[in-house]
Amino acid sequence: MPVKPTTATGRTRKKLQQNPSAPVGRQIRELRRSRGITLSELADDIGRSVGHLSELERGISPITLDTLDKIAVRLDVSISWFFSAGTLEETPESGIVVRRGRRRELNLSRAGVREELLSPHLTGGLEMILTTFAPGAETGVEGRQRKGEEGGYLVSGELELRIDGQEILLQAGDSFQLPAEGRHWCRNPGKVETQVVWVFGNAHF
Repeated sequence: MPVKPTTATGRTRKKLQQNPSAPVGRQIRELRRSRGITLSELADDIGRSVGHLSELERGISPITLDTLDKIAVRLDVSISWFFSAGTLEETPESGIVVRRGRRRELNLSRAGVREELLSPHLTGGLEMILTTFAPGAETGVEGRQRKGEEGGYLVSGELELRIDGQEILLQAGDSFQLPAEGRHWCRNPGKVETQVVWVFGNAHF
């Protein structure tokens, strides 16, 4: 008798086989657009034709794990992003509410920084993200390039915010708003985790 897969990869493979490609393709398209990446750019980066990628996004062609993994790497998310319960289960509240246990993670390559999508989808003009900085974690030497107006609310901990030559120390309960263009740099100078809720208006996170 064959043994059922018990690893994370096995579970992912099972979901890929059991579920139609349409919801996954829709998430690829939404995430690609939110990153400001064209269909042809993504196709070139993953070594697929534009036509084939278009079919994947529309749910016409089946998506292999190998292709999905390449797409996930290019779009800077975990492959599990595409298999979250909130993505594949359509419920009356799924377009409005994101339950705590169904948040999708992104930007996993940043050491000590975890980011979770609080918005139910990426198709509207408003995006919300919860960022958790481990003690000493930061956004990197180059900081972040803004692609639209954004703001934040410090839920817990401390945050050093550097922008336009200013270095500002924020405490839990503080909030801020940043102009649409330029760069900013963030760091957790404390000894406990820092959590920030970011709000992006008509922007790509």
